[in-house]
Amino acid sequence: MKKGLLLLVFSAIIAASTIAQDNKSFGIKFSGFVKTDIFWDSRQTVAAREGHFLLYPTNERLDADGNDINAKANFNMLSIQTRLRGTITGPDALGAKTSGVIEGAFFGQINSDVNGFRLRHAFVKLRWEKTSLLVGQYWHPNFVTYCFPGTVSFNTGAPFIPFSRNPQIRVTQKLGKFNVMFTVLSQIDFVSAGPAPNDGTINLPSSKYLRNSALPALNLRFEYRNVNTDDNKEFLIGASVNFKMLTPRLVTDSNYKTSTTVSSISETFYVKLKLPKVTFKLQGIYAQDPYNWLMIGGYAVESVDDATKDFLNYTPITTASGWLDIHSNGKKWQVGLLAGYAQNLGAGKDITGPTYQRGSNIAYLYRISPRFIYNSGKFRIAPEIEYTVAAYATKDANGILNIDSKGKVTDSKEIGNVRILLGVYYFF
Repeated sequence: MKKGLLLLVFSAIIAASTIAQDNKSFGIKFSGFVKTDIFWDSRQTVAAREGHFLLYPTNERLDADGNDINAKANFNMLSIQTRLRGTITGPDALGAKTSGVIEGAFFGQINSDVNGFRLRHAFVKLRWEKTSLLVGQYWHPNFVTYCFPGTVSFNTGAPFIPFSRNPQIRVTQKLGKFNVMFTVLSQIDFVSAGPAPNDGTINLPSSKYLRNSALPALNLRFEYRNVNTDDNKEFLIGASVNFKMLTPRLVTDSNYKTSTTVSSISETFYVKLKLPKVTFKLQGIYAQDPYNWLMIGGYAVESVDDATKDFLNYTPITTASGWLDIHSNGKKWQVGLLAGYAQNLGAGKDITGPTYQRGSNIAYLYRISPRFIYNSGKFRIAPEIEYTVAAYATKDANGILNIDSKGKVTDSKEIGNVRILLGVYYFF
């Protein structure tokens, strides 16, 4: 029923665009691509959608003979990244140029919905001479749309980059070659972690923790961007700060009302240098509780205020991450390389209870990923290799993980995965 309704909506949009061809005041232009990903992994992985969206390799899992069960290669072939985008233009409103975007793919909402149609972007934009207003679902401002890794893999550098799309209201003010951007955000597909009702040990991702705080996430971004189209050069430098407050529980396990919150502040810094033949891009992230950005980290129980009523306090867990992407600028063929690193820095206070985080037993991650892209008209074929390593906590003589009181891994073992990927595209 839902898929049929979506098809009906798109059919109506296509029909409307046909009718509007003679009306210069509005219209819609469709674009997108058909893509198939063919990939092989050297071991089992932590990933989404039948292994398509790769984060990092799984830890060892030993059988009775000491053999690693997860040291088993796997293969898959999927076309779920196929995408359709409608760019809408219309008459001016409120003295501003107007536009809108609807974009979806067949990635599904959850693993059981793989191949299902999923909304990616849906927003309206008003653009004045120096000010613009965007309202709708779009990339999180920490994912800089003109400074991100150009990987073949759909993970686009995750978990080393803040990867998230959010409903938002974004105001951008141009000051010459400087931009100042302020955004308020909610969550939908990329959500925070927290406790399930009446079971604080269960990690249940949900948007309710942000919604119950009655305050959206806030982001302030500054940047300088100088684009010289004549010389095919560009220089970009920017930074942002992000604030988020979560309310993990409304009621304690002892059935007492609670509204304790946990706040987090994150900073990013990014640079892009485009020369006629090569482009350099990099980003550094220092983030508290970046779980909803598909990065490692989260928050944890720090102390108990009242043991009888089960009132708890929380502390965010910090992650430091960075990536560098270099690629040539050829139109027919392109070579590129991504390098990324992320480290669990632990919490600022001792952890005394459950943690709600991704990669709680990981000390650090790194990835090296070379790629080659060949274009022929609207056809593209692109092989890529991803070598991703996760350093998992080892156990001491008593079988206890080597993790200190602040959640930092003190001794680890590297587990690596090699992914060989081939992407085949047709753009329209």
